[in-house]
Amino acid sequence: MKQQKPLFKTAAFAFGLTFISACAASSDAGSNEDSPYPEEISLDYAYYSPTSLVLKEFGWLEEAFEEYGTDIEYVFSQGSNRSLEYLSGGSVDFGSTAGAAALMAKGNNAPIKNVYIYSQPEWTALVTAEGSGIESVADLEGKQVAATLGTDPYIFLIRALQEHGLSADDLEIVNLQHSDGANALSNGQVDAWAGLDPHMARQELETGAELFYRNESFNTYGFLNVREDFAEEYPEAVEKVIDTYEKARKWVIDNPEETAEIMAREAQMDEEVAALQLERNNFENPVPGNEHVDSLTEAGLVLQEAGVMEGNLDIEQVVEDLIDPEYSENVIGNDE
Repeated sequence: MKQQKPLFKTAAFAFGLTFISACAASSDAGSNEDSPYPEEISLDYAYYSPTSLVLKEFGWLEEAFEEYGTDIEYVFSQGSNRSLEYLSGGSVDFGSTAGAAALMAKGNNAPIKNVYIYSQPEWTALVTAEGSGIESVADLEGKQVAATLGTDPYIFLIRALQEHGLSADDLEIVNLQHSDGANALSNGQVDAWAGLDPHMARQELETGAELFYRNESFNTYGFLNVREDFAEEYPEAVEKVIDTYEKARKWVIDNPEETAEIMAREAQMDEEVAALQLERNNFENPVPGNEHVDSLTEAGLVLQEAGVMEGNLDIEQVVEDLIDPEYSENVIGNDE
């Protein structure tokens, strides 16, 4: 029996340590529940959002949230449609989309809010192959045109058709992801393509593709959207993400050549292509404001007239429900 006492004491000591550790873990779990920051934040990165690529490159979000024990997860978005799917399904907390695509999703009750503008791009145009004979929007009648449904290029195509007295019924829209649409154009499988950078810039420089219809005002802004329930539960985390996006935005403005290098490496494209894409982005106005409201309202009304959005929707109300400048104003102010 005497030989068993040390063993008993050792077991009791081990149990005591386990009990203390469990209590500590329980205490830590309680403090996490009260924390203004979640255990993990997931957000997308996309080739059409240079700022997101810079954030991912330097790990600034990881640094910003390190002291709070928040993990950062990045998810790749091929286009606005994918980003919106991820947001609606809860796969990401923050997603990068075109403004008009976010508006269409909000019109279908997507639980999202726009809290930041990551760029004002001219990222889409109507593109055809060199020597195709297509020179204007009117020439698309009866043709096959590739586009990614629910994205800015698709919306751009619809608005261009409407402006020239045509509709989607006057041609065949082939629903392909952006990169597949670019390949279909270069392979001669479609007559034209509603393009998106960087794929559009690559086709322009490498295959001689022609941007036969451009209209900067039909390009809606680059929206950083957040899930509504995430914003309600973690408003301080939303502002910290915006603050870190601001760091990346300013770095992009100050370092265009280095930004193009990051874009080229991430998307596996030539730096000349990345530089052309970057030139088509304006990074000067990150706070959602009246110009974004006006642009999106106009786009929504046009889409409603074209039958893309339901006719009974109150577009102005949908825009108001979507755009929430408060978070960016708290971080940046409203006078930039």
